[in-house]
Amino acid sequence: MSIRRIEVGPRMSQAVIHGNTVYLAGQVGGPGKSVTEQTKDVLAAVDRLLKEAGTDKSKLLQAIIWLDDMKDFGEMNAVWDAWVDPANTPARATGEAKLATPEYKVEIIVTAAI
Repeated sequence: MSIRRIEVGPRMSQAVIHGNTVYLAGQVGGPGKSVTEQTKDVLAAVDRLLKEAGTDKSKLLQAIIWLDDMKDFGEMNAVWDAWVDPANTPARATGEAKLATPEYKVEIIVTAAI
């Protein structure tokens, strides 16, 4: 089976396709923006990468969401709920973690079928 990498960098690729599955790197929004704005930025990046991989959010298999503070769970969910395909919701987990820098509030990692 072949492997295709999208937006390859020296440390990581933004997406990797293996077989009929695409794995996205953790996506973050604009540093210092609100949770709502960062979540919108992240989901726009997810849409863009999925499209480049030949798929879309209706084929999401799994989402892992990291928040720097669980108090923002409702704010992030408001954006997520407006974005996600309600007929094709993925398996999902959300947790709290220190992200790469304090300016990041949300990081989302997804896996999707092609």
